[in-house]
Amino acid sequence: MKTPFPFSAIVGQDAMKLAMVLTAVDPGIGGVLVFGDRGTGKSTAVRALANLLPPIDRLAGSPTNADSLDTHPSWAEPVSGRSETVPTPVIDLPLGATEDRVVGALDIERALTRGEKAFEPGLLARANRGYLYIDEVNLLEDHIVDLLLDVAQSGENVIEREGLSIRHDARFVLVGSGNPEEGELRPQLLDRFGLSVEVASPTDIEERIEVIRRRAAFESDPDSFLNKWQAEDSIVRDRILEARKSLRRIGATDDVLRDCARLCMTLGSDGLRGELTLLRTAKALAAYGGSKTVTREHLRQIAPMALSHRLRRDPLDEAGSTTRVKRTVEDVFA
Repeated sequence: MKTPFPFSAIVGQDAMKLAMVLTAVDPGIGGVLVFGDRGTGKSTAVRALANLLPPIDRLAGSPTNADSLDTHPSWAEPVSGRSETVPTPVIDLPLGATEDRVVGALDIERALTRGEKAFEPGLLARANRGYLYIDEVNLLEDHIVDLLLDVAQSGENVIEREGLSIRHDARFVLVGSGNPEEGELRPQLLDRFGLSVEVASPTDIEERIEVIRRRAAFESDPDSFLNKWQAEDSIVRDRILEARKSLRRIGATDDVLRDCARLCMTLGSDGLRGELTLLRTAKALAAYGGSKTVTREHLRQIAPMALSHRLRRDPLDEAGSTTRVKRTVEDVFA
């Protein structure tokens, strides 16, 4: 299996890396949508982050990465109860995947050979307790995207068809990437992603040179390169683990809640998902930074990634949604 590029060695793209780290601290944030040019490190970052995280313990043979007999699905083959350690799963969802491939379906081979009605798990089962990565998510069929976002929010995959009634855990961080020039997601789907970031090719020549230098070093001697960056990755891993432990203790004052509401009202975001995601992400950032409570600075830092994809289009404003959020933050917090 090919070794992923070290997370800490990725040059630039700070907003994208921070968004992915925060979803690792609190998967309940709701996933990350990354829009930008090809070749800007989107897939590299998600695989690098998953490789950086501690491996998971699962029951050997469990199709849903269950960690105990209590969570092992009843429809699956019995397992011995022996545990095994595996890397955090990163499952790719190809554009041409059918609904049966994604959610699972009747096991035709078993039905024909044994005469038994059995369930064949799909990609959602394999992604449980890990990451589901969709490249070119804006080109995915709408009904598949709807299905994915519903499952990602509920944490459970439910199949009721072909005489099957199946449920299993499907708790994963959904990461979607795409090029906005090739098509856009519907607003109601954009709103269901927790965070959104825009990435672009580096415009600084020294930064581009450093990208080339590190990639060449990684490809020529992967072991030496990984050893060089192991300490940096360990620091990020330890901070994520500590943040997970302290997350529930992070407080937020009424003034912070008022700031969240004022930002979303001023921006005109629909519903309350904006405020809830903004606060949840700010708590994850506070925990990752070692703070005990959320401050305005936390809101200021993560507001663009939590709110920019929830704005209504303004044909008279050519600044872009991220700039609009930053401008509104400065006005509200002035």
